[in-house]
Amino acid sequence: MSDRDYDELGLVAGLEIHQQLDTETKLFCGCPTEVRDPEAATRTFTRFLHPTRSELGEIDEAALEESRVDREFEYLAYDSTCLVEEDDEPPRRLDEEATEVALEIATLLDMTPVDHAHVMRKIVVDGSNTSGFQRTAKIADGGAIETDDGTVGIEDLMLEEESAQRIEETDSGVRYGLDRLGVPLVEIGTCPDIRTPEQAREAAERIGMLLRSTGAVKRGLGTIRQDVNVSIADGARVEIKGVQSLDDIDDIVRNEAERQATLLEIADELGEREASVGDPTDVTELFADTESGVIRGALSDGGEVWAVPLSGFDGLVGREIQPDRRLGTELSDHAKRHGAGGIFHTDELPAYGITEAEVVDLREATGADEDDAVALVAAGPEIAPQAIDAAARRAETAIEGVPEETRGANEDGTTRYLRPLPGAARMYPETDVPPVDLDPSGIEAPELLTERVDRYVAEYGLDDGLAEQVAYGERMTLFEDVVDSGVDPTLAAGTLASTLTELRRDDVAVENLTDDHLRDALVLVHEGEVPGEGMGALLTALAEQPELTAAEAVEEEGLGGVAEDEVRAAVVEVVERNEQQVTEEGMGAFSGLMGECMGALRGKADGEVVSDVLREEIGKRT
Repeated sequence: MSDRDYDELGLVAGLEIHQQLDTETKLFCGCPTEVRDPEAATRTFTRFLHPTRSELGEIDEAALEESRVDREFEYLAYDSTCLVEEDDEPPRRLDEEATEVALEIATLLDMTPVDHAHVMRKIVVDGSNTSGFQRTAKIADGGAIETDDGTVGIEDLMLEEESAQRIEETDSGVRYGLDRLGVPLVEIGTCPDIRTPEQAREAAERIGMLLRSTGAVKRGLGTIRQDVNVSIADGARVEIKGVQSLDDIDDIVRNEAERQATLLEIADELGEREASVGDPTDVTELFADTESGVIRGALSDGGEVWAVPLSGFDGLVGREIQPDRRLGTELSDHAKRHGAGGIFHTDELPAYGITEAEVVDLREATGADEDDAVALVAAGPEIAPQAIDAAARRAETAIEGVPEETRGANEDGTTRYLRPLPGAARMYPETDVPPVDLDPSGIEAPELLTERVDRYVAEYGLDDGLAEQVAYGERMTLFEDVVDSGVDPTLAAGTLASTLTELRRDDVAVENLTDDHLRDALVLVHEGEVPGEGMGALLTALAEQPELTAAEAVEEEGLGGVAEDEVRAAVVEVVERNEQQVTEEGMGAFSGLMGECMGALRGKADGEVVSDVLREEIGKRT
């Protein structure tokens, strides 16, 4: 895609950052907040969800479209699942710990807390909540952060419950896990002050740093998500959901700006051609003898083929609007929402087993001329008419320009259609949870991670790189704890940053290591019970047998320190085995023999002791 002048495009973007909080219990019940293995589920139950009218008698358009797809939702329940999570019991009051963390975050963002937090219901009927809505409460508004390209305002800070975790698609619908449902989550919405893709990424990085500075947010894949709102002049506001990585944000914004600009160019050309969309037609008979595997498969299952003429669309349905995604892909996304596998269109035909003769017959059957395009769907008799109708409606909006909608982020930095943009009709008060009076007077802003890096350098003598690794790492709190207990800061930092990284690269299951494992291992090395060189072997043993304590792993693996006479015996054996090399190279042989000595001792001896003995033994022989 070509580079664009974003000022000329009129790019406007904003962020919504969703961050799980690391609290003891969930937001509206006393259940734990740990994510479980789906295999640990003890039972399941199912629900069918439907949209309801708001207090004004309106039904949200996004919820309405979701309800058109008839799906059964299955939920995995665990031994910790309670009636609140199943929506069989009213929610309890807002969790105090989560509320305090949210106020701490508001302080870091220079926001003004509201006097009273009122819980609202936000309709969601995609199955991600057993109740059919998500509970959310506004905590603060009116903050700001600074970026290299200017100030980005923070519009609001919401405290809400996390959705259920999507496990997999099923034949009848979707399977969710209830372990994640109800985990406290803050949603931070910026003002539409972002003007470039790079500024979007910088703003997200700044907010992420502030969140991690609290030490009270969850870490790891899926615990933080970025939604991005993007529009350009004459375009439309598009909300892009589920950006998992900060590295993707600038690509997402760049590709969406390009998509909207190209859609506007297509709309201009369609206008010049006086384009229109015809009525869908059943063209099943045309393909009775087709060689197309996709169409033949649908027909053999009793399916149908439906087509719609797109007057003036020839050559434009295949126009690329994002990398490897075309206007036809947009039509296909809408068809897929109704159960179809996708669409074919004449800009890409003949292909996929569809012949030139079949394309000619298709144009004739739908009344399409050479300047027109035709889109078709092959699917079940209940799916095909709905799918082609959805594709036709999307083609009609292409004539108008850019539709407002919610899109999902793909791994390659592109996006796909999800649903219409939600409106105010999806919100109404939660009557089961009383308002909470907020008192920010006792809330103190924590030390920023950037400030912590400087302190680690000044107080502990760590270099800048190691200090940043530890301060920004998931084990930062553990580092602080062990150093406060007397463990050498360099030993602790090197283990938690470098050693764990090296073991992970060697496919050691470091995720099995608990804070207790690491704390006890550091103490054993610090006190001289285990040589520093034995740390890697000790942690590897604990990762392979996490049920052991560090002391038990030392005994089982024989990792305790050895006496100096044992060290000397091992060194002498190595030196004598390499006697010719020692005679020829003298101290030049030291480096190679040192590694051999350490290997012979299997990390049981301190490197400085081994070095001193080795130099002495080489000196005796030269």
